[in-house]
Amino acid sequence: MFKHIVRIADTDLDGNRNVVHALTGIPGIGIRMARSIVNELGLDGNRKLGTLEDEEIEKLRNLVEEEIDKFPGWMLNRRADIYSGKDLHLISKDVNFAKMLDIERLIRMKCYRGVRHAKGKKVRGQRTRSTGRKGRTVGVVRKKT
Repeated sequence: MFKHIVRIADTDLDGNRNVVHALTGIPGIGIRMARSIVNELGLDGNRKLGTLEDEEIEKLRNLVEEEIDKFPGWMLNRRADIYSGKDLHLISKDVNFAKMLDIERLIRMKCYRGVRHAKGKKVRGQRTRSTGRKGRTVGVVRKKT
């Protein structure tokens, strides 16, 4: 029976998409990790996600939610975690939560990046003379001659 929506890792995935591309809908899983997951399970990545059998979906869910750390360390998205020191792969809500904690840590350290985050300025060296304006300044103000 075809499933239009498949729920994996607290995310609703479209059953009409290919398995590989549907998995990229989970935050923290990109195209490379999705292909690796499909190859690990021996599934056909071009099949529609909704056509998979219940046991195949359960294997997929189990691998994504619990066993994703068994991939090599260079494939994981959080290597040498600051708090645990382990290689982790974060998915779904954990990605946003870890990002928020990292930004808060930078702000508490009062390093350059933390100060820029706290002020709401650009952090990664972009130009700010003509872009990134917020608030009252809308256009360029010129002197009247």
